[in-house]
Amino acid sequence: MATQRETTEFILEQLQGAGETRVQAMFGEYALYLDGKVLGFICDDTLFLKDTPGARALIDAPETGPAYPGSKPYLIGATLLDDPESLCAVARAIWEDLPTPKPRKPRTKR
Repeated sequence: MATQRETTEFILEQLQGAGETRVQAMFGEYALYLDGKVLGFICDDTLFLKDTPGARALIDAPETGPAYPGSKPYLIGATLLDDPESLCAVARAIWEDLPTPKPRKPRTKR
C-alpha cells in the first residue's frame, strides 16, 4: 500500500514549528527531511522516525518497527501526530543527534 499524498501534507503541517521540512519521493514512499537532514520515512501512511537517544528521552515507551522490509527498527510516530508540539520537539531532538550531511560533489561534465 503506497502512502497517500494527503498523509505527507498532514505530517508536514504538524511539523511546521520544527523548521524547514519537506518530503522527497524515494523508492515508492517518502523520506522526511528537516533542515537538510533525513529524520525518517513515511511508508504505508505511517510516520517512521530515526531512533536516536534524544528522541528516546522525549518518548515514553516508544513503539518501534521496520519502515520497509529488511530495514532497521524506527520509532513509529503515530501517537505524536495528535500533539504537534511534542512531534516538533522530537524532530528537533533527532535533528540534533544526527551528523551534518556531507556536501555533494558537483557532477563532472563528460
